[in-house]
Amino acid sequence: MNRILLFIPLIIFIVMAIFLGGGIGREDKDVLPSPLIGKPFPQFILQQVEADKQLTQSDLQGKPMLVNVWATWCPTCKAEHQFLNTLAAEGVRIIGINYKDDDDEAKVWLRDFGNPYEFNISDPKGKLGLELGVYGAPETFFVDGDGIIRAKHVGDLNQRVWQKYKGIFDQMKTHVEPVKQDGEENKGEKQ
Repeated sequence: MNRILLFIPLIIFIVMAIFLGGGIGREDKDVLPSPLIGKPFPQFILQQVEADKQLTQSDLQGKPMLVNVWATWCPTCKAEHQFLNTLAAEGVRIIGINYKDDDDEAKVWLRDFGNPYEFNISDPKGKLGLELGVYGAPETFFVDGDGIIRAKHVGDLNQRVWQKYKGIFDQMKTHVEPVKQDGEENKGEKQ
């Protein structure tokens, strides 16, 4: 009987390892579910990093975009920055959220490493990040032209990750409004 008691901790360890380790080999470990998928981008009124201008969620409408949460204190953000510059050069609209950071440091960063962003939203206290359910930087939201969040990626955006999400982005670019009923105007193709 006493010998069996010696194996109980080992059995508990094995059960916990199986339970907790189940996600280690997952292909999509960078995908964290977001309750905001399919919902409008949260409302906000915040300053722009590059200019003395207030921005709101209505500035995130018009055409599909990536909304990239980044910070100068984030080493992974620096790793992804060159790829964001490449995407911007290819015509991808990218909006930045400078998360829990100093605007002056952000301006220096953008000057030194290039600025792939159409504009940057200053979120020094992380309030917008909290509304978005941000776990940390970098994170990227795929937002359609109507301001609806279509996907979220946690971690750096790179060529491999972009291939995974490019279909979603292309679909957002070619989204066609459904035909309206009762004489309502059809908005047609969104660009």
